[in-house]
Amino acid sequence: MSKGVKAAVIGGVFAVMVGGAGYGAYNIMSALSGDGGTSGVATEKKSGPPDKDEVKETTAKFFAAWEEGAVATAASVTNNDAAAEQLLTAFGDDAHITGVKITPGAAAGTTVPYTVKAKVAYDGKSKPLSYSSKLTVVRGLTSGRALVDWQPSVVHPELKKDDTLVTEQSASPPIEAVGRDGSELTKEKYPSLGPALDALRDKYGEKAGGTPGIELVVRHNGNGAPDTPLLTLAEGKPGKLTTTISPSAQAAAEKAVKRFAQSSVVAVKPSTGEVLAVANHRTDGFNAAFEGKAAPGSTMKIITAAMLIDNGVTSMNGPAPCPPTATWQSQTFNNLKGMEPDDNATLANSFMRSCNTAFIKLIDEKPLTDASLTQEAEQRFGLGQDNWKTGIVSFDGSVPAVGGPDRAAGAIGQGQVQMSPLNMASATATAITGTFRQPYLVPPKLDDRKLARADGLKASTAAQLKQMMRLTATQGTAQEAMAGLGGDIGAKTGSAEVDGNAKSNSWFTGFRDDIAAAAMTEEGGHGGDAAGPIVAAVLRTGG
Repeated sequence: MSKGVKAAVIGGVFAVMVGGAGYGAYNIMSALSGDGGTSGVATEKKSGPPDKDEVKETTAKFFAAWEEGAVATAASVTNNDAAAEQLLTAFGDDAHITGVKITPGAAAGTTVPYTVKAKVAYDGKSKPLSYSSKLTVVRGLTSGRALVDWQPSVVHPELKKDDTLVTEQSASPPIEAVGRDGSELTKEKYPSLGPALDALRDKYGEKAGGTPGIELVVRHNGNGAPDTPLLTLAEGKPGKLTTTISPSAQAAAEKAVKRFAQSSVVAVKPSTGEVLAVANHRTDGFNAAFEGKAAPGSTMKIITAAMLIDNGVTSMNGPAPCPPTATWQSQTFNNLKGMEPDDNATLANSFMRSCNTAFIKLIDEKPLTDASLTQEAEQRFGLGQDNWKTGIVSFDGSVPAVGGPDRAAGAIGQGQVQMSPLNMASATATAITGTFRQPYLVPPKLDDRKLARADGLKASTAAQLKQMMRLTATQGTAQEAMAGLGGDIGAKTGSAEVDGNAKSNSWFTGFRDDIAAAAMTEEGGHGGDAAGPIVAAVLRTGG
């Protein structure tokens, strides 16, 4: 969408025309009387939550001013009148919305829902606009008045901090995004793809051969994200953009993440690197599946195990004792509650049971150094070099070379290690094929971009990793989540502790034949509890 047109920050009101009926009939001049008292008569400053009558009176004043286009009046009924006036004024100028009529619903305490009906007109084109939102009435901290708690979402539920509403000719033509089978991918059918589709349009709209239309959009001034279209006044000609998405995997991913709050999942095709599905179920709209940065917990043991094998420290059937605790440079690490120690454990056994202490005890073996895990992640798995070109914004993972307790913590996916579900799905794909293939959502031939490269794994290392993941899925911590899945399957569970959270983040990554997937659920507990069922549901589709 065009970014050259003046666009003041919006969070405000539909200006200009009288709304006719509704709250426009309220006498705006009489609506404002200082703190609500009679002129010349001292009034006691009120405290506590606004009562029912105050909520009704305050919303009446605000809605009346909104409908009438009385910007200063409406702003004065909020708890941030300077910001509100700026936003309300800009709304009429840049969004070109007029004829506002507001219909309030029944208040729930101090929160009032309402519907807005208006008209958007630009360059000889116009369309009706209708949506629902809500506001909350609070007590002014200094005045004691009942005031509208000013939030951009008061104006439109899609507006967040620093967002604007703008109506103009689009800079990016619309796209008809299609999946790998040629079927169209729409926000209506696949809501979780919305941010990705907006990003693809912003980047590839012109390359796809379309022509722009006229739209009302949300412009995200604060984070550089692409515009979010809300209403089309004049259709542009869409260009066709082929993606790697599998509609069946995408549908399963969207359904699966809805089971758990704050969840994200990515599926890739190990033999090619194509992204088959990306889905998020979050309150903030963030594409954590691609851009998240969080400790991956014990899913990181895939990369740590590869490091141990590649450096000759041990092997799948070699020793990896699992004591009750392990101390590294004065910091003591524990296993999951209830795990039986095993002094005779092999690496495969400690891997499939997810024994933390086994991995901690091995990281000081020669020839390992503070940089060994970093080198394994970068050189073998293609992570942490900030060079992935997936087609949209993504995070490449981070495994910094560190000493002290963080070296030990990093081996079990804590400390300073950060990953996204995309990164861990890719790590699984590399582990089972031995070849790093950078994930991508749009074929690189579209814009001649060069995909990231890495050495990949020795065939013997990949074979051992794949077998250990198979054991984990059939006999270890992932057994319950992966139950019932046929074909060649494997997995790794993980839980990552986060300071201040009551429960750990749930991580899980797995494969079934030629599909690999990884998921993360914030405060989801153990890996198999939340992230596991999400991954299993996606793997069940077979890509």
